[in-house]
Amino acid sequence: MDFKEKIDKNNLPEHIAIIMDGNGRWAKKKGNQRIFGHKNGVKAVRDVVEGAGEIGVKYLTLYAFSTENWNRPKQEIDALMGLLVSTIDSETDTLIKNNVRLMTIGDTEGLPKNVGIKLKKLIEKTSQNKGLTLILALNYSARWEILNAVKNIIKDNKSTEIDESKISNDFFESYLNTKDIPDPDLLIRTSGEYRISNFLIWQIAYSELYFTDVLWPDYRKPDLFEAILDYQKRERRFGKISEQINS
Repeated sequence: MDFKEKIDKNNLPEHIAIIMDGNGRWAKKKGNQRIFGHKNGVKAVRDVVEGAGEIGVKYLTLYAFSTENWNRPKQEIDALMGLLVSTIDSETDTLIKNNVRLMTIGDTEGLPKNVGIKLKKLIEKTSQNKGLTLILALNYSARWEILNAVKNIIKDNKSTEIDESKISNDFFESYLNTKDIPDPDLLIRTSGEYRISNFLIWQIAYSELYFTDVLWPDYRKPDLFEAILDYQKRERRFGKISEQINS
């Protein structure tokens, strides 16, 4: 079925966020180590980024490495960091060619130095691109982001007492990593798990949630397009009633 042809280009989610899950289970099913799944997951990233750009999605956020992932075996962490570096090297020309702008959210200062240097260079190289904005959540957790925002609010207001009337949604959001990025319209999680896993908790308050059993290394454009079609069948009310939306 050609899901792409059925998509209403006038009703696209502006921002899609994806929890890329299932690399380890995919590898285990094939009798391989977890890193084999992560390596094949890069193919899914490439295909989904291309697909999102093709149909005109403006923002795509991928949950690539959480703060909790540091608790995994050191061998896997080292392999993941190495894979991140090699992927940056191999995908730079493709991102530039496809007019993709790269951004990151998360505590990137906590990443290995060589990873941070590579990321900064690629962000600079793609900063003027006007197509899809690809956001990698690296060393990220929503709880860390919220606590970090609170700490920075306190730090910025040390010399003066904070006026509680000043603390609005917009004010608080200006301290989040995503301050210049619209909230996700659609959150996708692969692999059949039904959890948010500490991802964009503030930002997905009104996101449409879509769960699929497909393991991430097998995820491709048609899967993304199918999720978008499902999104387009939903009525987003934001606290209102149907009659108000339809009028």
